[in-house]
Amino acid sequence: MSLSSWIVQNQNTLYLLVGAFATLGLYSVLYRENRLYRLCEHIFLGVATGYAVAFTWNNVLEPYWFQPMWDKGEWWLAVLLFPGLLYYCVFSKTYNWMARLIIGFYMGIAAGQGFQAFVNDLWPQIAQSFRPLWPHAAYAATPTHKAVPAVTLPQAFANFLFLVILLCVLTYFFFAFEQKNRAVRGASQVGRWVMMLSFGAIFGLTMMARLALLIDRMYFLLFEVGALPWLHTPSGRPSWVIFGILMGLVVLVLVLAHFNKPDRV
Repeated sequence: MSLSSWIVQNQNTLYLLVGAFATLGLYSVLYRENRLYRLCEHIFLGVATGYAVAFTWNNVLEPYWFQPMWDKGEWWLAVLLFPGLLYYCVFSKTYNWMARLIIGFYMGIAAGQGFQAFVNDLWPQIAQSFRPLWPHAAYAATPTHKAVPAVTLPQAFANFLFLVILLCVLTYFFFAFEQKNRAVRGASQVGRWVMMLSFGAIFGLTMMARLALLIDRMYFLLFEVGALPWLHTPSGRPSWVIFGILMGLVVLVLVLAHFNKPDRV
């Protein structure tokens, strides 16, 4: 059996083993930063860059530029090649100013799109901040007004609490004048504590996302890599010998991480 045919036959097993080694190598940074971690990190970044290039070609350039130009005869799209080549002028000391033109052009487009997204995201929030503070029954639609839903007493109290918190948070950001008034200082302090609670909730969500990634990697090591046939006895139970070998590989990774210290940490 040739090497290529053996690789094709055992590619799923190789994928799992390489993934397990890369996972252990990346998690070796929990002990300390080391060359093994940097090697796995650089490999991951290289794979991600290659994937980004392939994704850009398969989903953007080929369907929207190359195929219309080559298959449909829309040769005027070839003009777009020259602005793209201006990016490579950054490597020239004489013509690097040409790269600034195309970079500045796309930075302007990105700034405009960012401002548009900013307005589209914040303007509805400003409109939603105007809430009814008094309970009332529902009003039917008229030729000049839309239908108004009913507001119950709990909803009115929640809207009032929302308004108080909003004003307190806005008071915290009033830097145009010194906050000498006791009520203003108190409202500013309340707004600060409310923001701290919000930041804590955001941090908790971030930790949940990180733990979800950790759980996914542990599931991969225990159930996907652990499901390989040669990790089980003929009765179907996990082999403790193989499990010991895997734990030895973990120890080996930590040892390599210890003795392969980086030049600068």
